[in-house]
Formats: sequence, structure tokens, C-alpha cells
Amino acid sequence: MRAHEFPVTRVDVSAYTIPTDAREGDGTFAWDKTTLVVAEVTAGNQTGIGYTYADEATALVIRETLANEIVGSDALDIPGSWMTMNHAIRNLGRPGIDSMAISAVDIALWDLKARLLGLPLASLLGQARDGAPVYGSGGFTTYSREQLQTQLSSWAAMGIPRVKIKVGSHPEDDVERVRQAREAIGPGVELFVDANGAYTRKQALKFAEEYAALGVVWFEEPRPSDDLEGLRLLRDRGPAGMDIAAGEYGYSLSYFQRMLAAGAVDVLQADASRCAGITGFLGAAALCHANHAPISAHCAPSLHVAPGCAVVGFVHLEYFHDHARIEGMLFDGVLTPKGGVLYPDLSRPGMGMEFKRADAERYRI
Repeated sequence: MRAHEFPVTRVDVSAYTIPTDAREGDGTFAWDKTTLVVAEVTAGNQTGIGYTYADEATALVIRETLANEIVGSDALDIPGSWMTMNHAIRNLGRPGIDSMAISAVDIALWDLKARLLGLPLASLLGQARDGAPVYGSGGFTTYSREQLQTQLSSWAAMGIPRVKIKVGSHPEDDVERVRQAREAIGPGVELFVDANGAYTRKQALKFAEEYAALGVVWFEEPRPSDDLEGLRLLRDRGPAGMDIAAGEYGYSLSYFQRMLAAGAVDVLQADASRCAGITGFLGAAALCHANHAPISAHCAPSLHVAPGCAVVGFVHLEYFHDHARIEGMLFDGVLTPKGGVLYPDLSRPGMGMEFKRADAERYRI
């Protein structure tokens, strides 16, 4: 058995809770803080960075379970490490916290491998496109009209050609909020809505027609993602030209396969910070390709630029306000959209980001 050229020598993990800049809410939940869990994997003279937005318990899984499995492994052998991590959490449960823990470490391993090879991650994965198109995402149900319109119009002014707002917490106000959103962005910007599963089936059908009249072309989680029949109903009976999207809560390939097999969505969403990392995201993209379905990346925009450039059938990533803000605060090298696209920095190895440890310390748990 050959010796590993780049054995992993250490795995570090830390967690941070960052207050939001204003109270945020969607159709089923509201929050005023976000927890970031950062994994750092070292081999040779390089350290790779990965992270997820999850409960601090995720850090415990990395520290107590995954780190012991990864130390000593070949940093270049990501499939082997990914399989080892999945085996290690067999009796803990694959969905949820454990999958997000694997995500953070897997992303760090991909970043590390690219750094060890002296390559940007986009080049290591290969590029099907030069950049990853984005949509501005926020428009929280907790926002006032002024907050909503200011945020959306600022994205439109940046050249982002599509934006998304949250709906569902107060259905009686939703059509008016969508009208306010359309007023802020004008007729030339695509408008998306996300109900986070808040509507009944019949509510969703009714709102789909009303939203279509205001130019909405994307209806995300009109029903909860586990209601595959309900999502299929919306897809079959909703207005022409309106995509039904879901999948952000997928933690495994079997989840995505069930959703695709049910014909529940026009566009599948996957989140590398939840679905077992970049390795899991690439797997979800392969399923989409095999099923002739496009894929969109959910949240954590900086994590999705390189894989978004790599996969066939990728349509866009979510430039989520809360995460874009946190990434800009706590990492150097974070990208800014240009003409509605995030272009990878091919002059920097890995994801091109460095963790600003001193700036993050005040938020450390």
C-alpha cells in the first residue's frame, strides 16, 4: 500500500453566531441570528476551508466523529474520505446535522486539494461556463415596504436580472407585497417568490394565478418539499411560464431522486452546505442531468460558484442576503456579482477565500 503524498494532519472546527442586520422571516419561520460552522483541514503546508450554516451541534459532530476518521487520510482522495464520513455517522442518522457536518468537511477537502495542486477550485472541477448566474434573494416577510423595495431595487441597479421575495406568513398581504416588489424592480427584472411550504394546495393554486399576472416566473416551495403530490399538482396545473422549484432540504441523493422521479419540480434546488458537500452537490447535478432537469444552488453563494460553473444544467445560484453579508464580513476574497454573474477568481487557489479569524472572534460560540 503506497504512502499518502499529502496525509491530513489536522481537522479544526469553530462555530459563530452572527446577528442579522434586521429581523428576517419567511412563510413559516423568523430569526434574528445565523450560526456559521467553519471546518479547516490541513495537509502538507496548506489548509482548506469549508463551512455550513447550521446549529452549533454540527461542530460537535465534526470534532468528535468526523475529524478522527479524516486525520491520516489522503487529502487528494476525496471520494474515499466522503465514503468514510458517511460510514462514520451510520448510527447517528444521515439527514440534518450529520449531513451538514459532512458538508463542511467535504468542502474544506475540495478547497484543500485545489490549494495543494496550486489550482483554483473552478479549474480543478472543470468549467462548463465562465461564471455562475445569480438571483438576489431576501425580501423577507418581516420587512417593511421601504425595506423590501430598497433591497430589491439595489439588486436591480447592480445588474442582477432576477430577484426573490418571501411570502406566506400573512397570505392576505402577499399579493400586495408582490405588487410592491414588481414596482421596485420594473418590468425588465424577473421576479421569484418563495412560500417555504406555507400554503395549502388550493391556496397555492390561487396565488400562482395571481402572481403570474404580476410577472412571477418562479414559485418556490408552494407546498412543503415532502408533499411531492402537492408540488406535482402545482407543476401540472400552475400557469404556463412559472417554474415550480424545491429541494433545498435534500440531504441525500435518494431524496433528490424521489423528487425527480415524482415529476414534482421544474427546477431542482440543492445546497452544498447541506447535501454532503460539493461531492453531494455534484451527485445531485448528475441526477438532474440524467432526468433532463435543471439545477439551482440554494444559499451559501460563495460555496456554489465553482460547482455552479462546473455542472451541466446549472441555471443560477441564490445570492441570499444574510449569507452574502456574513461571507463578506468573515472571509477575504468573497466575490461580487458583475452583470448578475459571479465569476471565479482564477488567480487564487481553492475557492479563493481566506477566513478572517480575528474579525470572527467576537461572534465565536
